[in-house]
Amino acid sequence: MGNDSRSAEPGQRRTGERLATWSASRLGHRRPAASARRLVFPDHWSFLLGEIALYSLVVVLLTGVYLSLYFEPSSAPMVYQGSYTPLRGQLVSEAFNSTLHLSFDVRGGLLIRQAHHWAALVFIAAVFTHMLRVFFTGAFRRPRELNWLLGFSLLILAMFAGLTGYDLPDDLLSGTGLRVVNGTILSIPVVGTYLSFFLFGGEFPGDDLIARFNTLHILVIPALMIALLVGHLILAVHKRHTQHPGPGRTHGNVVGLPFQVKAVKAGGFLFLVSGVIFCMAAVAQINPVWQYGPFRADQVSAGSQPDWYMGVADGLLRVMPGWEISFWGHTLALDNLLPLLIGGLLFLAMGAYPFLEAWVTDDDRDQHLLDRPRNRPVRTALGVAWLSFYAVALMGAANDVIATRLHVSVNDVTWAVRIGLFVLPVLAFWVTKRLALGLQRRDRDKVLHGRETGVITHLPQGGYVEIHEPLSRARLHTLTAHEQYRPLPAAPAPDAPGARPSRTQRLRVRLSRFLHGPGTQVPKPTAAEYRQVSDRHRS
Repeated sequence: MGNDSRSAEPGQRRTGERLATWSASRLGHRRPAASARRLVFPDHWSFLLGEIALYSLVVVLLTGVYLSLYFEPSSAPMVYQGSYTPLRGQLVSEAFNSTLHLSFDVRGGLLIRQAHHWAALVFIAAVFTHMLRVFFTGAFRRPRELNWLLGFSLLILAMFAGLTGYDLPDDLLSGTGLRVVNGTILSIPVVGTYLSFFLFGGEFPGDDLIARFNTLHILVIPALMIALLVGHLILAVHKRHTQHPGPGRTHGNVVGLPFQVKAVKAGGFLFLVSGVIFCMAAVAQINPVWQYGPFRADQVSAGSQPDWYMGVADGLLRVMPGWEISFWGHTLALDNLLPLLIGGLLFLAMGAYPFLEAWVTDDDRDQHLLDRPRNRPVRTALGVAWLSFYAVALMGAANDVIATRLHVSVNDVTWAVRIGLFVLPVLAFWVTKRLALGLQRRDRDKVLHGRETGVITHLPQGGYVEIHEPLSRARLHTLTAHEQYRPLPAAPAPDAPGARPSRTQRLRVRLSRFLHGPGTQVPKPTAAEYRQVSDRHRS
């Protein structure tokens, strides 16, 4: 026993050391205050996407505090006697009555309410687009995997915050969406019924849903989002900002604006984003609950679609065939369960990708320079394929509206979406990869031959040739700064005769060849080719 315990201690110590090293490399060790004073921000337009998300969240929080002063989160019935004449005398809930009172009787209430809704949509769109920027440029690599997870969690929480807020007015449109949510929850085996009863406070529609959603919407979810955002910003200060490749930019420095200058520009950008959101709220109507009317369990709103961020789930539900499986006296509703699983896997793939790529490429270095998407064709193609699946599912959420507007059969639209979910991602992957390789070849030609000027000259031998202008040294550096990745070599066989590498090793090599194998990168010009081109330009 003594020998076993002594032999186990080094392994345990190695595991603890690896965990401590991994955490220290991601969390950092510098003090936030000292790091903030030395912080430098690269000046590139794509980095403003994160700022738009931050400033729209500020608008969401401030307008949400104002709305909470007038909103009554109760399902208790009452007779409406407010300013909106078409609904006067109708039986409504206190939540719906307070929403109409806020919209028609409170000075500036409708503006604040619409600004809150628009700011929420802008916030989710900005977070989503910011994550796409991070994905396509490889900004998720070490040491920023935790930042990716925080941003991914923030996106999921923002979607649920929008869902809970969308359902608070208790109008017919939100009630129709809640019916879909309830059906999806009930399709979960074993625990679905219990979750539904807990959420709605009894059988649908229940009496406690609005109060519980209000607590989640104004307390729980915002607190979690603020905590994630603060953690995201702290990690960004610790690990400094990524930057695009260019002259003077290395993995050890940051070229850009100092913290003081960036703070002044950020203040102006905050007011600009807020002004745009309030302009949208003033001129573009959104969620007119008085037109939908109060929610009634015996009615369903026709032509109803959720906000865009939940459209992918609704689209998968609409195009899923009505499959069911019955066994042991129970019915498993696959037409609701499978879309839930597919939608969950779609987003889980996004969250897990940085760790999968790091495992496949065996790249454990700190990366502070961003990739050009064309130089990572497979990653870029996977991202576009993911987006194409999302877009097709989003179109499925409007199959009835598309059929009505285009005067076609809704069944034809549904089948087109079903086929597109399988065909379009594959097509998008292939086309994107070929385009990326074509752009790589164009960059290589520019490096070797220069930029086309459109000037044709007559040679003494009688021929004609176009004059190419040599690129600047800065442009040459940008086009050739990327690293040429190679796939992992095959795992060596163990010493035992006849033994083969493990399945995990073989899978890892195959995935590495898929990401960085032949046909994914165009070779950079060699030194000899550089000299040959330079001599040609001088002559």
